[in-house]
Amino acid sequence: MILIVLEHRDGVISRASWEAAAAAQGMAPGGPLALLLPGAGLDALAQSAAATGVGPVHVIDHPALEQYSPDPFVRALAAAVTQLTPSVVMMAHTYQARDMAPALAARLSAPLIADVIATTGHGDDLLFRRPMFQGKLVADVRARPAQGVPTFVTCQVGAFRADGLSRGPAAPVARLEVELPEGINRQSVEPPFREARQAVDLGQAERIVAVGRGIKAQEHLAVAQALAEAMGAELAASRPICDNGWLPMERQVGSSGQTVAPKLYMALGISGAIQHLVGMKGSRTIVAINKDADAPIFEVADYGIVGDLFEIVPAVTSALTKGTP
Repeated sequence: MILIVLEHRDGVISRASWEAAAAAQGMAPGGPLALLLPGAGLDALAQSAAATGVGPVHVIDHPALEQYSPDPFVRALAAAVTQLTPSVVMMAHTYQARDMAPALAARLSAPLIADVIATTGHGDDLLFRRPMFQGKLVADVRARPAQGVPTFVTCQVGAFRADGLSRGPAAPVARLEVELPEGINRQSVEPPFREARQAVDLGQAERIVAVGRGIKAQEHLAVAQALAEAMGAELAASRPICDNGWLPMERQVGSSGQTVAPKLYMALGISGAIQHLVGMKGSRTIVAINKDADAPIFEVADYGIVGDLFEIVPAVTSALTKGTP
């Protein structure tokens, strides 16, 4: 059985958690899956999770879990995993998981494979693919846990598609009882991490227009900005654009920036270095415009246009804003 830990905030389960659930379904087609929901006051959220039909929902509802803190969460999840005996425990590779998963795996003497972007094979032949050295290499990792010990896996945000999640009839909800002694939390809980107010969360964007070296100069960004506005899209960039200071670092896509999986990704003048591809190849539809017919970006693009972006992009923008004849 694969157990997916659901992360939530403000009464909403994160999309990244559903991405992890989609990854789990790919690992075990038709196999047993279960959801684990920790927190406090979870009745409505548990019913919402159960309605997806992904699998039975196991709830750990305890006042000590009202806000995330590693001490009570690690203790509670360790107890839940011990009770449920899954073979694999999956969660999204978020700030919370980065903090919690290593301690949880260490507590149970279990292996942890972090930042997974793909899986291949099944059963004993299951391999987890993860980037290394800022995306310069990709490693295939096989876990060999001791008998009865699960493998912990965190999935890179945006690497799997939440919209590919197979749903079924509503699943049952069960409450797990765990003991959390008073004073278990040794830390002063601060508000959850949030991006700066001016920052943009590209991971939530449904449409993205991204620019690369082919834009040539900062003043030419207006061409891409006009297309983004016409599409209702966010403007993003490859690393060289942000390194030059033409766009803020918060708009960088790639191994050292944000990982995205929008419904539509427009790549303008982006050659397609591996560091950029790992950050956007999970997009549902990729459209690339580049003068170089041999650019690597065309290997992952669903639609490719070989040509001058300064001729093509204004024409597309005009068609979107004025309508075609």
